[in-house]
Amino acid sequence: MNLPSYIAGEAVHSDQKLEVFYPWDNSLTGTVSKISRADLEQAITTALEGQKNPLSRYDRHAILRKAAQLMAENREEMAKVICRETGLCMRETRYETGRTSDVLEFAAAAALEDDGQVFSCDISPQGKNRKIVTFRQPLQLVSAITPFNHPLNQVAHKVAPAIAAGAPMILKPSEKTPLTAIRFAEIMYEAGLPGWMLSVFVGDLEEIVQPMITDDRVELVSFTGSVEIGKLIASQAGYKKTCLELGGNSPLIILNDADLDKAVTLAAEGSFRNSGQRCTAVKRILVQEGIVEEFTKRFVEKAKEYVSGDPEDPETRVGTVIDENAAIVLEERVKQAEKDGAKVLLGGGRRGALMEPTVIANVPRDTPMVAEESFGPLAPIITIKDLDDAIEYYNSGNFGLSSGIVTNDLQAALKAAKHLRTGTTNINEVPGYRIEKSPFGGIKDSGLGIKEGVNEAMKFMTTTKTFSFPWE
Repeated sequence: MNLPSYIAGEAVHSDQKLEVFYPWDNSLTGTVSKISRADLEQAITTALEGQKNPLSRYDRHAILRKAAQLMAENREEMAKVICRETGLCMRETRYETGRTSDVLEFAAAAALEDDGQVFSCDISPQGKNRKIVTFRQPLQLVSAITPFNHPLNQVAHKVAPAIAAGAPMILKPSEKTPLTAIRFAEIMYEAGLPGWMLSVFVGDLEEIVQPMITDDRVELVSFTGSVEIGKLIASQAGYKKTCLELGGNSPLIILNDADLDKAVTLAAEGSFRNSGQRCTAVKRILVQEGIVEEFTKRFVEKAKEYVSGDPEDPETRVGTVIDENAAIVLEERVKQAEKDGAKVLLGGGRRGALMEPTVIANVPRDTPMVAEESFGPLAPIITIKDLDDAIEYYNSGNFGLSSGIVTNDLQAALKAAKHLRTGTTNINEVPGYRIEKSPFGGIKDSGLGIKEGVNEAMKFMTTTKTFSFPWE
């Protein structure tokens, strides 16, 4: 698969190619042509010029509805591209295409909604016989940078709300997974999206990425990725909006009264789905001391169901992580945890980029596996005294994205929701549960508290304009 970049809907081929490799066997999956600084300038100027003839709400709605239809028709192909870029198993990549369809459908519906307000001015002795009306105006240009995990859905979560809001976008996907983003752009163009509304490309850091962040004509930089890069972007962006969705180190808190079957299932799904490569994945299983022994026994048996191996084998439930270097980091953290006193109960092995689903007990709270975000299928179990202990432990860390609690005690659940310093707390569900329409985002090192999700993203990609007129 040899794909171009797209500048304002036009294919750009170049001699400079970005190569993409299949993590399972390191074979070449495909290439994407890199763009030049002149190409980036063309993308920006065309986007700004195109706004002189904006799309109507209905036009934006129709394009997104058509794109959802095309996504459904191309689902299997897109799932295979994701698999070949990321090494994720087909079970996961097919699921991701379904989520992307939801994003497009919800954005299509949101394009028709109008949250404008009307204020009567004669409600005050100082008022006049006038009306004040509000409406939303799209930003003139949005820059977006997306990560390798969820290479389709993360792209859709930036592109679809921008289209619904009427804001043109220039987007650079991860250099590890650009093929999926390019194919998504082709689907959007096929659905009728004017080229000026979207450019998708790859290019060098200094020539392409930094100007996307610093150019004064860009009014919003939307980034999903690492804490380190996110904070660098914040320092470079200058006087413009930034939406930063960064790392996570999510806990699943399991109290003594929990339904153990539910707890075991949620812990396994949260730890191993998507090869553990989700910012909302379960990274720490915090189990109250009264049930930790029984939970651990059941959890190990459940984890054995998550067969790892060839991502294209239909029996595989856990494919590779993004590359061998990432797997090596995970392997080293497992070995360090063992040195620090933890015990590996299942897995722990690595073959190339394939890291086995791994269950680790007696994990110290300060070992790197849990003190930092470990982006892979690791399931460390930490014993807690009670809910207060869990809350204090989690809140002492740097992250604040998502959390989950398994309990039948309503007061305990509400206490967790109120006191855990996270953007999301899910009760009797994995930390990452959401729908594509609901608000999503974190605090502290997980982000600036700005929410994504279709509706919240649209708000951030627009400004509220007010005008008034006489009302005699």
